[in-house]
Amino acid sequence: MSVVSAELLRDLQRQAQLVVADLRDQARSVPGLKARLDEMYGTARAAKRTGEGPTAWLDDQCEQAASSWVVACAFIRFCEDNDLTGHRWIASRNAEGHATSEAADAEEAWIAANPRLNAREWLREAFRWLRSTRAGHALLPDTDFVWWWDISADRADALIDAFRRRDEDGVRLVHDFHSESLDTRFLGDLYQDLSVHVQEKYALLQTPVFVEEFILDQTLTPALERFDLAELKLIDPTCGSGHFLLGAFDRLLDEWLRLEPGTDPRVRVQHALDSVHGVDINPAATAITKFRLMVAALRACRATRLDALDTPELRLNVGTGDSLIYGGGASGGRQTEINVEGMLWGDKQDEDEAEKADPLAYHLYGWEDLDQFPCILDYGRYHVVVGNPPYIQVKDKALNQAYRDRYGYCHRKYALSVPFAELFFRLAVKDDSEPGYVGQITANSFMKREFGKKIIEEFFAIKVDLTHVIDTSGAYIPGHGTPTVILIGKNRDRNRPTTVRAVLGVRGEPAQPADPSRGKVWRSIVENVDLDQRELPCGTAYITVTDLDRARLSGHPWSLSGGGADTLKETIESARDLTLGSQILRIGFYGVMGTDDAMTAPARIFIREHVEGDFHQRLVLGDEVRDFDTKPGGHAFHPYDNTKSLVSLTDDAPLHARRLWPLRTELGNRATFSKRTYFAEGRPWYEWHQLPKDEGAHTWSIAFAEVATHNHFVLDRGGKVFKQTAPVIKLKAKATEDDHLRLLGLLNSSTACFWLKEVSQDKPSNGVKRGLESEKWTVRFQYGSTKVSEFPLPTDFPGERARLLDDLARELAYVTPTALCAGALPTRDALNSARDRYAEIRARMISVQEELDWEVYRLYGILEEDLTYDGDDLPGLTLGQRAFEIVLGRQVEAGETETAWFERHRSTMRTDLPAHWPEAYKELVRRRIDFISNKPLLHLVERPECKRRWAAEPYETARAAALRDWLLDRLEDPRLWSDRNGDPRALSVAQLADLVRLDEDFRQVLDLYVGTPDHDLTASLAALLKDEQVPFLAAYRYKESGLRKRAEWEQVWELQRQEDAWEAAHARHQERWLKEQIPIPETGPGSEAERPAPIRVPPKYGSADFLPGFWRHRGKLDVAKERFIGYPGAERDGDTSPVYGWAGWDHLQQATALANLVAERGLTGERVIPLLAGVAELEPWLHQWHNEYDAENGDVPAEYFSGWLRDRLAEHELTRQDLATWRPPASARGARSRKSAKNTQSTDEKGN
Repeated sequence: MSVVSAELLRDLQRQAQLVVADLRDQARSVPGLKARLDEMYGTARAAKRTGEGPTAWLDDQCEQAASSWVVACAFIRFCEDNDLTGHRWIASRNAEGHATSEAADAEEAWIAANPRLNAREWLREAFRWLRSTRAGHALLPDTDFVWWWDISADRADALIDAFRRRDEDGVRLVHDFHSESLDTRFLGDLYQDLSVHVQEKYALLQTPVFVEEFILDQTLTPALERFDLAELKLIDPTCGSGHFLLGAFDRLLDEWLRLEPGTDPRVRVQHALDSVHGVDINPAATAITKFRLMVAALRACRATRLDALDTPELRLNVGTGDSLIYGGGASGGRQTEINVEGMLWGDKQDEDEAEKADPLAYHLYGWEDLDQFPCILDYGRYHVVVGNPPYIQVKDKALNQAYRDRYGYCHRKYALSVPFAELFFRLAVKDDSEPGYVGQITANSFMKREFGKKIIEEFFAIKVDLTHVIDTSGAYIPGHGTPTVILIGKNRDRNRPTTVRAVLGVRGEPAQPADPSRGKVWRSIVENVDLDQRELPCGTAYITVTDLDRARLSGHPWSLSGGGADTLKETIESARDLTLGSQILRIGFYGVMGTDDAMTAPARIFIREHVEGDFHQRLVLGDEVRDFDTKPGGHAFHPYDNTKSLVSLTDDAPLHARRLWPLRTELGNRATFSKRTYFAEGRPWYEWHQLPKDEGAHTWSIAFAEVATHNHFVLDRGGKVFKQTAPVIKLKAKATEDDHLRLLGLLNSSTACFWLKEVSQDKPSNGVKRGLESEKWTVRFQYGSTKVSEFPLPTDFPGERARLLDDLARELAYVTPTALCAGALPTRDALNSARDRYAEIRARMISVQEELDWEVYRLYGILEEDLTYDGDDLPGLTLGQRAFEIVLGRQVEAGETETAWFERHRSTMRTDLPAHWPEAYKELVRRRIDFISNKPLLHLVERPECKRRWAAEPYETARAAALRDWLLDRLEDPRLWSDRNGDPRALSVAQLADLVRLDEDFRQVLDLYVGTPDHDLTASLAALLKDEQVPFLAAYRYKESGLRKRAEWEQVWELQRQEDAWEAAHARHQERWLKEQIPIPETGPGSEAERPAPIRVPPKYGSADFLPGFWRHRGKLDVAKERFIGYPGAERDGDTSPVYGWAGWDHLQQATALANLVAERGLTGERVIPLLAGVAELEPWLHQWHNEYDAENGDVPAEYFSGWLRDRLAEHELTRQDLATWRPPASARGARSRKSAKNTQSTDEKGN
């Protein structure tokens, strides 16, 4: 069976995206469909089901509908290839697996008999057959997208062709769906990966069979022993593609066979189906679940045809809708017991009144059908509730609030794991003696992050009976990038045992197992979780199994670390004299901009735009806080004076105002704390979202990396601002340097690293498919301010070593390649000398940090002995020479462990002590090694996950980056991009090479960068500039989705200009009233009657909206941060090198450069269109910023270029529509061939 092939997935993903584009076209062009979708959106907005804009909302539905069309076709293909029907619609094969023309012939005959119909209706014929069968009647209900959202006939043809495609020999179908065992798991793969958009939005993720089986073992198996089989009910309220339901169906069927072996198999099958229930928000998911259950039921009945007379009529309890919204409903899946303003609406309350009170509880999208499944989400109904709920945070603000309103334990920036945890237990039977069983694998983020406090302390601790808490973060679970925990429990708040079975993590999988179900961590869990209490605690190298006092799990945060970690944590805390929070003024973010893309940029951007320098400052990100220093980075708009008071944008920073003007609607519609907007509250639209005044605070800060594998704290002595990812610790104004350094030393110690990891949440590194984090030192943690403030402080501090590390870090910063290139002309000798000094200082820092760590062990009582070095000949250390690394190296050599530590950090593994060390230091390190090997608590902290990594990029890499920046900065010299008259000029790379050829400094640095003086100057410049440019024209920058968004932004800018015009007119009326008492007119420009309506916020861009290479320069608000402008198609005759301009030009200069290119090149035909289109795109900005008389040139620039453009259009017999609809050829866009805007595009081309 080849259906699980990557080729099938790729083909269907591509088809789905083409269908998405087609459906979007239909939504725009078919009046009835457009009206229906508009009504759906309006109703959803009114019910507060969504807060998304219409474009984003429609994009979501297009993706869902496309998935439904493709999945429905896959159903038909499976039925065809497995002879579940005698008909053939889409494709056909014979018994030998050879492709036949039967399906194509049938379609041709049907079209001939129905000439007014097309391939779309032929597909619907197949879908009608499927739901007309006795077994399949539950499939593809009237609410399914395939019935009411048409795809075009061309797209239907293409979709059929994709399934009919044959191999190169024309003998077999490329995609054969035949399966001897009727295996449908491939549909789960399809559900998860068909649409990247849907996958990311809804966090689609299949549950591996071995996880599903384990959870069913802990829930359904005991439930079968306790409850009457005929009455037993199970639900997965997040059923996805149905893995839990299929597993439960098989077990229930086996139990029916055991109890009633003589009953008709078809009756037993329906009994089992009656017990199984599922709900999912994704209509493609529920369709797949129903289809898979149908096939499983047919297989169990030994039925061979869906349309045979003896095939049973199957009832399936699987509905489509949002479980979180409709959970608790007593009728039609709707929540009918809702407390609104003190009134309790019950079943007898008039439905209209109930709907008015809570319209969301009665809202259903057109593709949802929960009203057809009465009571499916009633609380207390199910004996078993299982599932794998999504773990993401809800970005849609309206939906986020709707969940928060319905689930009282949603706290702060909650993840969906919280409301689903509550829902799972609520759905289970509540009974003190025989409660329902609940099992779920969910994200463990609630255990340590602040949003989990209420669900732990007010729900798990009081309302329900948790029976098992199983740390699965170390197990290899395919596809699960988020660290997880399995929770098993019962829905009762009385008769609860005093202990909870806990599986605590010790270490992760040493390597990715070939069979994840046989992974060492997973097998340790399975084989030990059910041990008799008398055998506990027990453990393996990977887990510890114990029964924890329930009271220990009643407070937040939870720590599920085994192997003695709890004892070490208690040791550290027992040495506490004070906490960090008690010794500082505050800890938290420096400030919140509220829109980083708008307010941040490289410093060179602010400088080249000549904006007011007082109002942008160096911005430090969390990733830039490393090893007692902050790395070079960007700047942020900071419209505040020295007292952090907001300045006037128009009076104090007019050039910043001009720079931010295109983003005014976006910035002014940011949400405030009262959930209104800046505009609605009258807040200045340009201010930071939040900026603490820090009155009474010291001007210095201790900043730290909020998310990192290890702890990084740095002392900043002022002049910087910090992003939320780099929170700050502020001491009181009277604090001394020593006060700061004492804390700095403790916080950067390995002891602090251990403690912070115990109380902090780990984070996945690569999204939903990060795979295996095999070594704990590779796992990033989120060191939240609240947790850091609770760090216990001992009575003494490592102040002197902290001071030395701080001094060395500042000295190190002066010998980095970046610092060297910024200070003088970089030469080979200077760079080599700096490299040697850098290595010397860094070795010294590693050595001093090691001493600091061992000093801190004694301060916290982890060691009684003083194992620090007191000689004045302390040697510098390279990575691999620290005591714990030598221990680790010996373990690797002995075959006791495997690690990537040495390889990842480019260090040499060693098992002996360096000969050049002083004898006293050698003896000390021998003692340290002995203590690490023989003291279990010390071993927990003297290991890679707690020891500083010193993971700086190689010096040569930093050197190359610094030289590259020096060269690019030099190439941004405005004089290069101006002719003798000072007018802007675009240059080919060859022309640019001629200009810099005589610049000896430039050539010297370029030779250093390239590595040899023997290189082609033009080729080297071309390589340097290639990734630093963005084309001048929107059609060259965006994909079709981006062009649609760009059109919405252009509309917003036009509306903002109208706002400005009204404001100016209104201000003139007010001035006349104040000076001359002339009343403000009731109508006309500037009157209240003509006040512009609020502007809808345009959609943000995503990386998928840009053609390759441009997203990194623009971001989600399309803010230009590139160095150069590209002019594809403007190459000179005889010079094929690319043409560039300077991105520091204003709109007038850009227009001038384009006009000069048109004149100089003498372009005609297709080549002139994009250049003229570029001028047309600039025209509104010319009229906005360059609409005053220019005495030097004797004209108004905006009017001049409008006239120039009219003349060129007439000269080349073009219209403005030609310019607006022009699209570049495939070679320029990196796409398939596309005709010009004057020609008709095929459906395939529209989808690219």
